[in-house]
Amino acid sequence: MTTAAAEALARHSDGAAPRIGLVLGSGLGALAEEVEGAERHSFTVLPGFPVSSVSGHAGELVLGTLEGVRVALVSGRVHAYEGGGPAVMRPVIETLRDIGVSDLLLTNSAGSTREDWGPGTLVALSDHINFAGMNPLTGEETDARFLSMVDAYDPGLRARLGGVPEGVYAWFSGPSFETPAEIRAIRTLGADLVGMSTVPECILARFFGMRVAAVSVVTNLAAGMTGQALSHDETKQEAAKAQARFRALVKDFVRSFA
Repeated sequence: MTTAAAEALARHSDGAAPRIGLVLGSGLGALAEEVEGAERHSFTVLPGFPVSSVSGHAGELVLGTLEGVRVALVSGRVHAYEGGGPAVMRPVIETLRDIGVSDLLLTNSAGSTREDWGPGTLVALSDHINFAGMNPLTGEETDARFLSMVDAYDPGLRARLGGVPEGVYAWFSGPSFETPAEIRAIRTLGADLVGMSTVPECILARFFGMRVAAVSVVTNLAAGMTGQALSHDETKQEAAKAQARFRALVKDFVRSFA
């Protein structure tokens, strides 16, 4: 069944179907300004879409062309900790599928558990750890809920993000930052990065048949590694500093589909 939001977009959009979907994380929304022929649709007017309460998240779906490729760009995700649970982004991801997106690039700002990956490092995700313990497919009644997550981050798409290291991302529920003890634990489990998003969107996108890639922009070393307190303001500031290299990487990725 096509979502009501997809039907509304079909009525109001003049462009061709998007080839690629992009979800922009905290402080990374400036890329939306580079979309040519942009049609902007606020989450507040799209049926069923959630609305973010987090600063740095615009909450709009932008349709247009980037690097010669038709894209659907989600500027401002909504997180599970905002009250909608792990499936809060399901209407958004399902709508992307319904309007033609087959490949999805997720982005986020993340903490690093590695001393050699400081603020400004760009990392392609090779896998994830669902440390939050929640799943957006809880309550799904079909057998499609038994979803394989092997190669959840598609090797072919990851190859299009050449030149950046790959790492494992651990999802914490938030909104409070992790404790030093939690960081020590997750490092032992093999996580290179920590954050409060992306994993539920990856699961949903795979459920809806999309291929997925993801990029983290490191904004800080994780709790307990520097002796400094963490803050959302720091996340936004460090993400802004990495904008030029982040945009270049994403544009190269998109251009590979031209």
